[in-house]
Amino acid sequence: MPRPTRPTPEPLDVDSTKVIVAGIVLWIVGFVLLLFFSDQLVDGDGRWLWTCVAGGVLGLMGLALSLRQRRSRETRAPAGGEPFPTS
Repeated sequence: MPRPTRPTPEPLDVDSTKVIVAGIVLWIVGFVLLLFFSDQLVDGDGRWLWTCVAGGVLGLMGLALSLRQRRSRETRAPAGGEPFPTS
């Protein structure tokens, strides 16, 4: 007997810029905290610091891409109505 299927939920409208900025802030906080404890890292291993730097830089690149996509979406949106047709 087939299982009853649920209707597909509507997609969430998430502001990706806020999510990316929050991630960048967390990478920066991690970097600063690791700076305070860098003398306690095993053998002075700087990989953890470089991981935080890489996370922050990749986050900045993602933020630039997100802002570029938002500008593109706003310029392509039809006047009055939804930005993209749903059907």
